[in-house]
Amino acid sequence: MAYLRFKALEILNSRKPIPAQLPSNSVSDFFNENVFDMEQMRATLSPSVFNKVSQAIIKGEKIDETTADAVAIAVKSWAISKGATHFTHWFQPLTGGTAEKHDSFFDGTTKIEKFKGSELVQQEPDASSFPSGGIRSTFEARGYTAWDPSSPMFLYGKTLCIPTIFVSYTGEPLDTKGPLFKALKAIDVAATKVCQLFDRDIQHVSASLGCEQEFFVVDKALYMARPDLVMAGRTVFGHSPARGQQLEDHYFGSIPSRIYEFLRDFEIEAWKLGIPVRTRHNEVAPSQFEVAPAFESVNVANDHNQLMMDLMQRVAERHDLRVLFHEKPFEGVNGSGKHNNWSLITDTGVNLFAPTSSARDNLMFLTFFVTTIKAVHEHADLLRASIATPGNDYRLGGAEAPPAIMSVFIGSQMTNVLNELESKGNVRIQKGDNMYMKLGIDHIPEIILDNTDRNRTSPFAFTGNKFEFRAVGSSDNCATPMTALNLIVADQLEALHSEVMASIEKGTEKRLAIVNVLRRYIKESRNIRFEGDGYSATWVKEARERGLSNIATMPEAIQAYLSEKSLSLFERHGVYTRKEVYARQEIKLENYIKRVQIEARVIGDLAMNHIIPTAIAYQSKLIENANGLKGLGIDNSAVINTIEQISKHIAIIKKNVSEMINERKRVNKITDTRQRAIEYSECIKARYFDVIRDSVDKLELLVDNEDWPLVKYRELLFLR
Repeated sequence: MAYLRFKALEILNSRKPIPAQLPSNSVSDFFNENVFDMEQMRATLSPSVFNKVSQAIIKGEKIDETTADAVAIAVKSWAISKGATHFTHWFQPLTGGTAEKHDSFFDGTTKIEKFKGSELVQQEPDASSFPSGGIRSTFEARGYTAWDPSSPMFLYGKTLCIPTIFVSYTGEPLDTKGPLFKALKAIDVAATKVCQLFDRDIQHVSASLGCEQEFFVVDKALYMARPDLVMAGRTVFGHSPARGQQLEDHYFGSIPSRIYEFLRDFEIEAWKLGIPVRTRHNEVAPSQFEVAPAFESVNVANDHNQLMMDLMQRVAERHDLRVLFHEKPFEGVNGSGKHNNWSLITDTGVNLFAPTSSARDNLMFLTFFVTTIKAVHEHADLLRASIATPGNDYRLGGAEAPPAIMSVFIGSQMTNVLNELESKGNVRIQKGDNMYMKLGIDHIPEIILDNTDRNRTSPFAFTGNKFEFRAVGSSDNCATPMTALNLIVADQLEALHSEVMASIEKGTEKRLAIVNVLRRYIKESRNIRFEGDGYSATWVKEARERGLSNIATMPEAIQAYLSEKSLSLFERHGVYTRKEVYARQEIKLENYIKRVQIEARVIGDLAMNHIIPTAIAYQSKLIENANGLKGLGIDNSAVINTIEQISKHIAIIKKNVSEMINERKRVNKITDTRQRAIEYSECIKARYFDVIRDSVDKLELLVDNEDWPLVKYRELLFLR
């Protein structure tokens, strides 16, 4: 094993940056070139067909068979002209990733390329081996994918990819996209009704999303020499190096050469696929980076994020790199998140979370602003459940990421605005000299201040014209938290609209009716607002006193889905049936069990087959040395002490690995899935992982560096 480590380091030493070449000096020349977007449709479809398709997309209506046939012919010609040989329905099953089954355009019977509207609209992948949570038995294999026209088709390699939803033969959704659509419909309907209290011209409201994607990048050879990274996505062992992130010199620093060329190459491919990547930079931890696209509609943004993650891995291969999306691949340095920047936009172009100087518009802004805070307060546990993943358990609350306590940060200015509204009914948002920072340096212009500071410790923060859901994990599919967020806000907007209309019917003036509801919402949701340091221990105590939940583990957190409040919410808006909620709960619990089980097996394998044999071999060298010293009459107590320390850690490792294996056997016999998941969390992960790791990491400091079998943190994090 040590041979693999040093061979990997030797390979790394020969790596050179691979330059990325822009197809054109102007990104606009090749942006979207592999996407069958509206521009391509307009160029290849007849005007009547194009109008039908565009109206269907805008209004969310079904596309008829004749129109589908016309689109199929056009997209087939376009794809084949660009070298495509196959097509696939691209979907997002409940595995956490994407899936595809490729079919050839070429028909061996007719000896021509064919693609019918029926093939565009619907496919039948085998659904038997995808998670269904008991909705379908293994022998009940049939499932369907159905075209989503609102997300453009794209060419990935030589395959035409058609974004789709995925449902079972009996109609239940088996993916993340279907429920997201229903939540987005709910927010459209509810938000439009509330908007029309202010502006009758508003006919639709859409949710927009920008995903800030954090990740680590390591050399491929080093990655392959770490079985835990390969099998579990994170390092289960590894002593922190002398230098980690404490110098704070990596954040926004100069991007290392190999990573820079990789990111350029990735951006080029992303732009060709219509992914509007705009930002790249070093993150806080060594070897950690971030990319972020421009805002898009939630559905398209989520599709692009899923595609982007896959694309990043493929491009990394060309550069002999590996991208790590696990929330906490390394101990002792920051983990990775996927900050979801969310806002609501009207079809008249108004951002409903942007304050203005107009009294009427500010009341509309405050209506959506306050109602969102109220929704988070009412459904904080469901929002926490929506970001619960096995990897996020390692990250949340680690004095580096938002805690597992859901709270809302709005900043001092907006706090003053809400206090004024609650106490006096005043909806004015002050703008003036306080919106500028005067630096006292003549040649530097005044800095325009945002109406709120940024609180990186908050899980849900208002950042001036949007809310940033910072607690989402880096490997997660945004559809899950976005379904929950849009749904809870839609439900609260429905409640507000009903209360306002009831008050108006009783004779209250409309503006006063709205203000009265908002003043009550501000008071009722006060406890969810927190402006301080979310990393601090005092916040944990204060949050408990406020009645806020602090749910640390995934098996406990996702129970919020099964509360009567959540079940009624899902049913009320037709997002999930109770059967579907219970099925998804079963899938999440099984996934948690399997991931912890894999990590436990990796820990046992590495500890018993690699670490202990290495420690014993080194111990034998020390024993020989100690005996030699003794024979020469030289004090060997220091060597004996090292031998004893090694023996102590070997004993701890062997004892705990053996107990962990026996405990797994016991827990595996538990038939109730929830209880088995809790036992895996509390009796295996919490009881054994850190204890075994501590002794292994101590041995790393004791055993000769030349003998140590695992690539060390200083090599993984700093050698590129």
